[in-house]
Amino acid sequence: MDIANKPLEFCKVERHGPLTVVTINRPEVMNALHPPANHELHEVFEAFRDDKDQWVAIITGAGEKAFSAGNDLKYQASGGKMSIPPSGFAGLTSRFDLNKPVIAAVNGLAMGGGFEIALAADLIIAADTATFALPEPRVGLAALAGGLHRLPREIGLKKALSMILTGRRVSAQEGQSLGFVNEVVPQSQLMEAARRWADQILALSPMSIRASKEAVYRGLTEPSVQAALKGQSQYPAVHAMYRSADFVEGPMAFAQKRTPQWKGE
Repeated sequence: MDIANKPLEFCKVERHGPLTVVTINRPEVMNALHPPANHELHEVFEAFRDDKDQWVAIITGAGEKAFSAGNDLKYQASGGKMSIPPSGFAGLTSRFDLNKPVIAAVNGLAMGGGFEIALAADLIIAADTATFALPEPRVGLAALAGGLHRLPREIGLKKALSMILTGRRVSAQEGQSLGFVNEVVPQSQLMEAARRWADQILALSPMSIRASKEAVYRGLTEPSVQAALKGQSQYPAVHAMYRSADFVEGPMAFAQKRTPQWKGE
């Protein structure tokens, strides 16, 4: 799918070499997402997954107020037809087939589904004005797009329940202290910081990065480290790494004392 030549209504996509930057573009509703936006983002991340020349993605929100306010409740309340793509909210929360890294650059409010999008990313870089919450119980809902499962796994049960059972808002600084935010920066420096993290990843072999991400997430589903070690050689991205040109290039470049020229295949 050539998403670069397809008109997009609810998000923007920019490509900088092997980096894809996706911006949720509904600032008039705090970047809340309704079904048409979710399906559009599903297509965007399908294209990113399948494009061999794209290695890392950043997702952020338009404007300075909100990363995403979550589900567009006004659209739902107005009787808009509700549906969700198979990849979940924003095309990410139920996507388990993506071994390329995704960085969430959280520029403001990340409420409910917005927080769940960020939790579905691999790294969270937050502006110092960002806030996070799972406030669904305040409106008779629950954070069933992954928040109730990812947050306890990432920061521990009691810390997660302190947010889940109260619906309270957490600052970027507290999010870093709790452990789900990787870095907090001034808002004006947010995208620069996200790009810095992306550049550090892009300096490495994309085949190794994909193998590493896949091994981490699959390994966490195993009952023990022993079981994870036993099974990792069968992971598709690990198998692909062993068969790749990068697997040859890395040691060769090291021996020749030069910068590796990664091919991502």
